Amino acid sequence: MKTILTSILSVLFISFSAQSTITGNFTYDGEARSYQMYVPATYTPGTPVPLVLNLHGYGSNNTQQMSYANFKPIADTANFLILAPLGIADGNGTSHWNANWATGVDDIGFINALLDTISNSYTVNQDRIYSTGMSNGGFMSLTLAGQLDSRIAAVASVTGTMSTLQIPANTVTRPVPVMQIHGTADPTVNYSGDAYFLSVDSVINYWVGHNNCGSTPIFTALPDINTADGCTAELYEYLGGDNGSEVVHYKIIDGAHTWPDAPFTIGVTNRDFNACEVIWEFFSKYEKASLVSIDPINNTEDWFSITGENPTNGFVNFDSKGVQLFSVSVFDINGKLINSISNLSGRSMVDLTKYDSGIYLISMQDKAHSSVFKIVKQ
Repeated sequence: MKTILTSILSVLFISFSAQSTITGNFTYDGEARSYQMYVPATYTPGTPVPLVLNLHGYGSNNTQQMSYANFKPIADTANFLILAPLGIADGNGTSHWNANWATGVDDIGFINALLDTISNSYTVNQDRIYSTGMSNGGFMSLTLAGQLDSRIAAVASVTGTMSTLQIPANTVTRPVPVMQIHGTADPTVNYSGDAYFLSVDSVINYWVGHNNCGSTPIFTALPDINTADGCTAELYEYLGGDNGSEVVHYKIIDGAHTWPDAPFTIGVTNRDFNACEVIWEFFSKYEKASLVSIDPINNTEDWFSITGENPTNGFVNFDSKGVQLFSVSVFDINGKLINSISNLSGRSMVDLTKYDSGIYLISMQDKAHSSVFKIVKQ
């Protein structure tokens, strides 16, 4: 049974300004799992803040990822949590993420459970959880976009693509904004793909189609600020997707398997822009609630009417238009029943003021009819 057995937190570093890096451990699916989290000094308990998953590459670890893809200065200003979990060893003894790689590890379940654990101790804005990562961590971020869109608002992959097994496994039901950063001379994850991994163009086309973005991108040649870095950068923006979603591609001409403007160089590394900065700028535009299609709340049918504001801060009104009995049920976005009222007649009301901000499904039924509405609670 997949359960969290223990959770042990310890403070690794606390500076005079109170920012801290926390390490935690718990057991999931019989495996000991661990993570690091950076908490900026600006964080205040009780005030919801965004959270960014920062996933390491194959054979790397979360400590290296926190240094290589250093979001900390941005988090200090923008006030978000950085969560860097550690993958576990595959059959070769190498740390990894099972991004539809058929390794048998339930990393989707692990990350979902980890988000629950963090949310129990910190005030996380559940509409503003994002995932990015390097290489295998980029693969995993795209896996979360396709199979954990109930939690993840938007993703950014750096030097990672998707496995050939991934698209059939995707269960995504809403538009997911995606950023892809990749070098054309990447010797590890080939830009053109191979027998196991999709090409970058295929990944872009998949998400452009899923999000219903315009097929012709806005093209920008980024200024070649650093002429000594051995590469240049191009920006392709596919706009106009459903509910404001986008697909953005930074194409690094002659770039290697590297993170643009990383603090150290492990190959041809673009220095014309900072990947952490553009990723956060991209993430900061999106909230999960705004990416879900919302049914109109002012509906009238033969057997009932429903009225109210959507998004709403409070109340949703119903009228059964007669004496027939009906019921109203409220579910969270994951389908969990959180309230049900039966044997109603005539006018009634659902009070959402006691619920957290988020998306709810309201089902209204009588003996012969049933309708479901999505409601955003602000």
